[in-house]
Amino acid sequence: MIRLLLPSTTTLISLNRKMRSPPLGLVREHTILFLKGFMILFFSFITLRLNFCVSSIPYSLKSLPLEGHFNFDDVSHAARDFGNRYQYYPMSVLHPKSVSDIAVIIKHIWQMGPSSQLTVAARGHGHSLQGQAQAHGGLVINMESLKFPEMQVYTGNSPYVDVNGGELWINILRESLRYGLAPRSWTDYLHLTVGGTLSNAGISGQAFRHGPQISNVQQLEIVTGKGEVVSCSEEQNGELFHSVLGGLGQFGIITRARIVLEPAPSKVKWIRLLYADFTAFTRDQEKLISSGRKFDYIEGFVIINRTGLLNNWRSSFKPQDPVRASHFKSDGRTLFCLELAKYFNLEDSDAVNEEVEEHLSHLNYIPSTLFLTEVTYIDFLDRVHVSEVKLRSKGLWDVPHPWLNLFIPKSKIHDFAEGVFGKILTETNNGPILIYPVNKSKWDNRTSVVIPDEDIFYLVAFLTSAVPTSDGPQGLEYILTQNKRILEYCESARLGVKQYLPHYTAQEEWRAHFGPRWEAFLQRKSAYDPLAILAPGQRIFQKAISFS
Repeated sequence: MIRLLLPSTTTLISLNRKMRSPPLGLVREHTILFLKGFMILFFSFITLRLNFCVSSIPYSLKSLPLEGHFNFDDVSHAARDFGNRYQYYPMSVLHPKSVSDIAVIIKHIWQMGPSSQLTVAARGHGHSLQGQAQAHGGLVINMESLKFPEMQVYTGNSPYVDVNGGELWINILRESLRYGLAPRSWTDYLHLTVGGTLSNAGISGQAFRHGPQISNVQQLEIVTGKGEVVSCSEEQNGELFHSVLGGLGQFGIITRARIVLEPAPSKVKWIRLLYADFTAFTRDQEKLISSGRKFDYIEGFVIINRTGLLNNWRSSFKPQDPVRASHFKSDGRTLFCLELAKYFNLEDSDAVNEEVEEHLSHLNYIPSTLFLTEVTYIDFLDRVHVSEVKLRSKGLWDVPHPWLNLFIPKSKIHDFAEGVFGKILTETNNGPILIYPVNKSKWDNRTSVVIPDEDIFYLVAFLTSAVPTSDGPQGLEYILTQNKRILEYCESARLGVKQYLPHYTAQEEWRAHFGPRWEAFLQRKSAYDPLAILAPGQRIFQKAISFS
């Protein structure tokens, strides 16, 4: 060990005496020179130690017994995501073959203690918006490399599927359909991993009935921030189970999940209809989500100052009244589209048609704007992928996506619409604006996700794509400024809004987001990831933070 020793006070006095009391200025000059030299030597030593520690990390990782492998060279893919706004390069990417690989590496980093500064991010299909699955200078785990154990579908009275955390939902759908089964709750886009959506919530138009995806999980296998592999459910290790669901990756990496299944239909009657009156639109949405099994999927979206809207629908949908639809003009108006789906099997077609017609007769939409189509179940659920293929072909998929997702209490949705749709948004957005209500009773308040405290609340999602070459309304800076105005309005109007897929840069903002649940969140972090190794891209905690 190298030791650096300061001269003692006695030694300095003795030296001064031997020099027979030189002038005070000379003493100061010698002292300053000595201190400068010492500081240079001291910091050189610290730099040497740090460089030694950093350079030794790859060697210690490479020496671990793994079935998978590290990549220290090609890490650029792990430094990007769907948001296409943040780019933080990791030191390495782990491609695990088994859960053991993930546990071994995290336990190794845990045992290294806080001095290593290594952090770990689990990356699924890279659909994060703001670098949440990135780890600057740390380790990214490519969860899609995790192939074992393989997916297993279990049939019977209470069917389910066991899948690994890196599996895509589209693959789960395809495999479960082979048995005539499918999960109950979805996201609009299926090319996402199980671990990714369960770490947030996972919502779509089925959530009003079945709740989000985190309400449809029976068991999980977790690798904690200590490298422990833990099986958990409501009955077994329930605190960890509920912590991880909606936990933003802060308490463990989801390596396996048991998802509830139900009998799958073969066909879907897909319906769109328009409203000019926001009150009628929300009233019908709220009535539908509270009225049992009238429809299986209920969403909506906002249309601002768009022309030729119904003509665009005609490529996929048929108007119920083609003549009246041809005379409808949407120019210059803000309209609201109600989107519905009814699942069925071919032998039930006639009965379903009558049922749908009866339900629609009680809604207050613009009569000329009723459009319908019938598609297969898998084509309906995977509908966004069709748009992805088209956008990729035009080079418009890998662009910045400054999305903003909000949960808004039912009691404030009209204030929100008046302030945002009526004043802030005046141009056609380069992307859809979703708006639909869900029932709070279908959400479990023991999970980590934060939602408004009302029986019904709305998801409003601004799913905007930025045009890199634009300085106008479709440009990134314009959209970010618009998002900021929306959030500032929500704050000043005290709407009680909560962000979904939240993003904050300061812990004070996270405290405000969690509100009275912050202390419980902090305690869970202390229990399951006390060194704050996991998910640094969320920017909630820093490694080795004190939880006292």
